[in-house]
Amino acid sequence: MNPDTGVILVLCTGNSCRSHMAEGVLREAIKGCLPVASAGSNPSGYVHPLAIQVMGEIGIDISDTPRST
Repeated sequence: MNPDTGVILVLCTGNSCRSHMAEGVLREAIKGCLPVASAGSNPSGYVHPLAIQVMGEIGIDISDTPRST
């Protein structure tokens, strides 16, 4: 991974569900080719438990993603 090539940022308002899910899918899809992060304009401070559960059902663990930036 070369961080000089760029970063993928998924921006949402609350950063508790959709943006973390998108971040997890992107991380899995690009397998470390670029850094991926999610952020919110009004961050909630947590990842919604149902988002963690649904992503786990497809084999992607987002339980340890940073809690809103």
